[in-house]
Amino acid sequence: MSRSRFPAADPGPPATASPVRYLVWLATRQRASLALATVFGVLCTLAQALVPVAIGLGIDRGLLQRDRGALLWWGGAVLSLGVFQAVVGMLRDRASTTNRFGAVYGTTQLVVRQATELGAELPRRVSTGSVVSVGAMDVGHLGTALEGTARGSGAVVSILFASVFMLVTSWQLGLLVLIGVPLIAATVARLLRVLHGRQQRLRDEQGALTDLSVDIIDGLRVLRGFGGEKVYGRRYRDGSQAVRAEGMRVAATVADIAFLRVLLPGALLVAIVWLGAYQVSTGRLEPGLLVAFYGYAVFLTDQLGQVTTMLDQLTRATVAAGRVLDFLSLERELPSGTQPLPDGADDLPLHDPDSGLTVPPGRLLAVVCGSDADARILADRLCRYTDSAVRRGDTPLAAHRTDDLRRHVLLTDNDATLFAGRLGTELDPRDSRPEDAVLRALDAASARDVVDALPDGLAHEIAGGREFSGGQQQRLRLARALLADPQLLVLVDPTNALDAHTEGRVARRLGPYRAGRTTVVFTTSPIVLDHADRVVFVKDGKAVAEGHHQGLLADPDYRAVVTREVPA
Repeated sequence: MSRSRFPAADPGPPATASPVRYLVWLATRQRASLALATVFGVLCTLAQALVPVAIGLGIDRGLLQRDRGALLWWGGAVLSLGVFQAVVGMLRDRASTTNRFGAVYGTTQLVVRQATELGAELPRRVSTGSVVSVGAMDVGHLGTALEGTARGSGAVVSILFASVFMLVTSWQLGLLVLIGVPLIAATVARLLRVLHGRQQRLRDEQGALTDLSVDIIDGLRVLRGFGGEKVYGRRYRDGSQAVRAEGMRVAATVADIAFLRVLLPGALLVAIVWLGAYQVSTGRLEPGLLVAFYGYAVFLTDQLGQVTTMLDQLTRATVAAGRVLDFLSLERELPSGTQPLPDGADDLPLHDPDSGLTVPPGRLLAVVCGSDADARILADRLCRYTDSAVRRGDTPLAAHRTDDLRRHVLLTDNDATLFAGRLGTELDPRDSRPEDAVLRALDAASARDVVDALPDGLAHEIAGGREFSGGQQQRLRLARALLADPQLLVLVDPTNALDAHTEGRVARRLGPYRAGRTTVVFTTSPIVLDHADRVVFVKDGKAVAEGHHQGLLADPDYRAVVTREVPA
């Protein structure tokens, strides 16, 4: 359903859309179901609005006049209106659910598409908590707002109908309703504006707290290593108290609105009944119509609640739409080139003029950096995750299409995530490799024992890798990278969590497995360096030495980095 309304080629909302325009755009994307929901909502509430009239006429023309035929007629009318209301109400709810899911899934598609477009830039441009909040909360508010428009629209029409009926029947009562309803709506709308601002502040506080919790979870082991969990525990406690305080302010405003939703319509109800009873006592109003007026007073109380609920939902949706638009407005900092990167083109060297690093094609090159920051910067340059002057042969890497680079160039570090699901699918997401190829990659990464220890092997359902140790996760990530078989594979510290024996097996098997493909390993491990075809030493961001590991040990700076010695 939503797929047809939001096809892959859909350009999305206008680039300059405001939150209100975005809600309008969502509505236009599913105008048919929205129109049906509105029509059914109006018919349902109109049927409900006619019930007090039918009851009043049944009392005046049937019960009081002892006319059995008229009583049966108007009793049947009440029954027919009830059945009609039930049928149309089901159709309204069905169409409203379609609207809700259309808005939720359509916006989710846009958010996921935007996250895919941003790619590796996403973590640098927006926090994890903000992305989670947009996907888990904001899209829900958009769906709820579109779902509630049918009931809200029906409530508005029914209020107008009841007001006109009462005005024609008794202009005093009708005038009371026409004055009271706008006053109630204006009072609630004023509080809703206050609620809007407080909800925005609460949303910001919740996003910041989510970011902090993600950081704590990711770095919990490190924090425990130097006793930092208490510091971050206090920081999280302070943040959660700030969220709680802001939530209390929001709850107080919501409580005020709920109180007024009962008090103001109730006061209007008392006034209507008192004035109607007075008119009956003076003979200006029939008893049955007084019953109808009383029914309308109760009916209007519920319908005013529906209108204020719709306004509240639209207020929340406006805040949510603003957050969604902020995310959708992010643009990629790195422009895409136009030249394709042909499949199998692995015969040209990569050269980084800024550092002087040259990566020969089809070889296993190890790069030793004097600092971890240099390793990360160089890896991002070679894979074009940051803007640089890196060339592939004589062609700048920036000239190639970004999509082609992402298919043929792979960067794997220890921040890579193992997702929940079947392990075999996690290692080979496209399920395009036979099982023997998967096992061969596991052998190259020395991870076969990890799979063999699982009850169902490759069919085992994992929970995001939490059941594995740090070294086991590292080997599984390496196996996944090897199975991808990219033209250029860049590994950052792929063995720093392994023991010496396991690291030795990985170092011996990595070169033969990647034979004919270009592989760059950023590492300071002597075991891995000893099995590399060439080693480049980078100091202060510049390539200062190149050769084999044993020969480079004569350089005191190189030796200090790989053996952890302190230079004299």
